[in-house]
Amino acid sequence: MHLAYPAVLAALLFCTGLYGVLARRNAILVLMSVELMLNAVNLNLVAFDAWLSRAAEDTLHSGHALALFTIAVAAAEIGIGLAIVLAVYRNRGTSDIDRLRDTAEGHDPDDPDSDATGRALPAPAAGEKAEATA
Repeated sequence: MHLAYPAVLAALLFCTGLYGVLARRNAILVLMSVELMLNAVNLNLVAFDAWLSRAAEDTLHSGHALALFTIAVAAAEIGIGLAIVLAVYRNRGTSDIDRLRDTAEGHDPDDPDSDATGRALPAPAAGEKAEATA
């Protein structure tokens, strides 16, 4: 098999994962997209190792060893990531990343006296009318 086929497939997998990381709002889907990116790296490691070992007649297979190491790191990452997502979902009731942006303690998103960042708005000056919030 030619080296271009797995390299193109790995590039497509990596781009799909990158799009998923940048476009998704659900934390579980972001973790799955990171896994796609890691699998693209694994595919490249194994493909280049097979290509280089055939050219140099080397039987060390360091690409396979690095791929196994990457799989172990990815398994640990997904386990810890899912534990964090479940804990956040249990406390906040959502896994939407946009809603979790303001995680400062004591911030109430429905508070009319705070802006989008959670900071308190300045009080109106002495001569200004305060807006009615009915």
